[in-house]
Amino acid sequence: MDALDRDQPALGFGTDSLNPHPPRGIEAVGGATVEAIRDHVMQTCPRVPGVYGMLSRTGDLIYVGKSKSLRSRLLSYFAASNKDEKGGRIIENTRAIQWETQPSEFAALVREQQLIRRFSPRWNVQGVPKRQRPVYLCLGRAPAPYFFLAAKPPQDCVGVEGPFYGARRMQRAIEALNKVFKLRDCSQQQVFHFAEQLSLFDLDHRPGCLRLELDTCLGPCAAACTADAYQEQVNAAESFLDGFNDEPIVALRDQMELAAANQQYELAGRAYETLHSLEYVHRKLRMLAKARREYTFIYPVAGYDGCHTWYLIHGGELAAVAAAPKNAEQYAQLKPTLKHWKAITANPIDRGHGAYPHTLGLVATWFRQNRAEKKRTFLPVQAGRKYRSMPMRHAG
Repeated sequence: MDALDRDQPALGFGTDSLNPHPPRGIEAVGGATVEAIRDHVMQTCPRVPGVYGMLSRTGDLIYVGKSKSLRSRLLSYFAASNKDEKGGRIIENTRAIQWETQPSEFAALVREQQLIRRFSPRWNVQGVPKRQRPVYLCLGRAPAPYFFLAAKPPQDCVGVEGPFYGARRMQRAIEALNKVFKLRDCSQQQVFHFAEQLSLFDLDHRPGCLRLELDTCLGPCAAACTADAYQEQVNAAESFLDGFNDEPIVALRDQMELAAANQQYELAGRAYETLHSLEYVHRKLRMLAKARREYTFIYPVAGYDGCHTWYLIHGGELAAVAAAPKNAEQYAQLKPTLKHWKAITANPIDRGHGAYPHTLGLVATWFRQNRAEKKRTFLPVQAGRKYRSMPMRHAG
């Protein structure tokens, strides 16, 4: 590898918490010109699954990607037809490329998500057309929970789903959701007074905004509702977040049709835009809810290099990972882990929300795009029979 600037940090992606095999090595190439980097890639990069990172002249990691064929994907950045596109602009800012092979495309996808979350490379979310920063739809913040957006959700939320894309679209959606469910959307600095709270003085609590008067908020700041009444609305909002409640869709559709019937076309147009945003949210929530209900199993994935892996999917999320046993001795060593996995998946009501909640969307999308892979999955209680009878096949 050609020498980079002296202030470049050590190469590498760091530990991989979802790799049950020995750590994967890092390969890297660099050069003073785009042509020099391309030549090094052609000479050394393998045609196997993996993740790659683009480094700037100062050694900063500016982009992370994955591919089921590293060599083909990296060489595509240097194509003349790609010069004015996203890849061309990334490679013009690159002075070194590092990559880490992975045993399968699924493993590369999981590792890519992990690295983007860890390093937030600027070209993964900024300066790239059609690429938007992910946000999560959150319901929480005591004492009066409400819908809000967060890049990294707080730990004490009532519910969190995502990721979603398009901050403007999502902002319209949460404004509508808080209005439909009559939840507050004010700052945490606002003081709240529920109707049942006792006071030494007979105070007239004034609302902090006009939403109470417009009947789009229950008014927990003005003692206009009890804590129980507000909680009922939070429960209904949580049902929407779980993908089971289409009340906001129905309410907005009625509002749009009424405005159009009254020839209030500007109001109808705004309602249509908001409805479009909410329908996107609702579609994704239903997809995620389906994954939470139906995706609890072991997913066996073969590695091109013999690093076969069993992924425990629980409630649609990656919950744990283990090296797939290749013989009776390895299976015996894995039995305590499988016993733990059985305990994790024993409760049919428990639907995830484990150590890797951000993997829900990844898992749901993977099995939607690779429907045949679902047929290869099995429950932890079936592991003993399956590992002997099911030949491992490379996924991706």
